[in-house]
Amino acid sequence: MPAPTDLQGLRALNGDFTRFMMSYKFGIDEVMTKINILREEFSHRHDYSPIENVSSRLKSAESILAKADRKGSEMTLDGIRSDVHDIAGIRVTCSFISDTYKIFDMISAQRDVTVLQVRDYIAQPKANGYKSLHMIIEVPVFMSDHVEQVKVEIQIRTIAMDFWAALEHKIYYKYNRAVPERLLTELRDAALAANRLDVKMERLHDEVLALASVPGADDGVIDTRDIGRDAVPDAMLRMLAAARSDQQQ
Repeated sequence: MPAPTDLQGLRALNGDFTRFMMSYKFGIDEVMTKINILREEFSHRHDYSPIENVSSRLKSAESILAKADRKGSEMTLDGIRSDVHDIAGIRVTCSFISDTYKIFDMISAQRDVTVLQVRDYIAQPKANGYKSLHMIIEVPVFMSDHVEQVKVEIQIRTIAMDFWAALEHKIYYKYNRAVPERLLTELRDAALAANRLDVKMERLHDEVLALASVPGADDGVIDTRDIGRDAVPDAMLRMLAAARSDQQQ
């Protein structure tokens, strides 16, 4: 059995690593809260939000150590914290390419958000056709005894490109990164097709917005947040009044 001093050392190391991981978990919580507030506030102000979906992930200990080893990092918590920037990750999906930049601007404008790095794979796509906007930010996390500056990676991409990226990830995992050239070619073609779809859908969306002043038909759907806000139609009020009168007779 380990000596008591060894057990105490192991407990201390385990506690340090737990706090290390919790700080990234809290960093995700902070940024998720910010993004969800922006999403709801934008919807109320503009009847539309560029944010379609938000998800998060926290790297496992094994994945963190493997990446730190690949980067040649010092194998200490401070060394890992300094070199590995995607321990905490958030993915934001949107409908249109232009929305990715709107989301980027909204996040960057937060007073306590520091943008450390930006990789614009939309303006400069990867060789495999991948298009996305990546940013590394730093946010303060208020712990019980200190404030921790935590790095969070945010990936912003369209729904079409998110679907493509999910499939590409599965293929690389299935083939243990040794993907046959035929599949790589098809993946590049699929990425180009996804981008063409993004461009076409945004053009159609812009045309619809240009017709905003033209009255259209009611789509028959109400946003549940509008219950009690909109006036009840006169025809509905008359119908209810007549029904109540019949019941009282």
